[in-house]
Amino acid sequence: MSRVCELSGKGPMSGNTVSHANNKSRRRFLPNLNEVTLISDTLGRSFQLRISAAALRTVDHRGGLDAFLAKAKDSELSVDALRIKRDIAKAQAAA
Repeated sequence: MSRVCELSGKGPMSGNTVSHANNKSRRRFLPNLNEVTLISDTLGRSFQLRISAAALRTVDHRGGLDAFLAKAKDSELSVDALRIKRDIAKAQAAA
């Protein structure tokens, strides 16, 4: 399982661990990923996604999963999130 957020596309970064003696060695900064269940108001279903804590705050700020996916870029979303976005768009067009 890759360490990439399904909604924001945030992944591992690399940098240096710097000791007190200013020695530098490479390290990885991993995103804070959480397994959460988000509910779509339009579809009336829940979806289990692996997203970062920052993306979860953004989903709450924008007013839910439907509003977040409407504004999200397709290039940042995972395959599952793109499928959810398409299903929401179809349901809103039909309503």
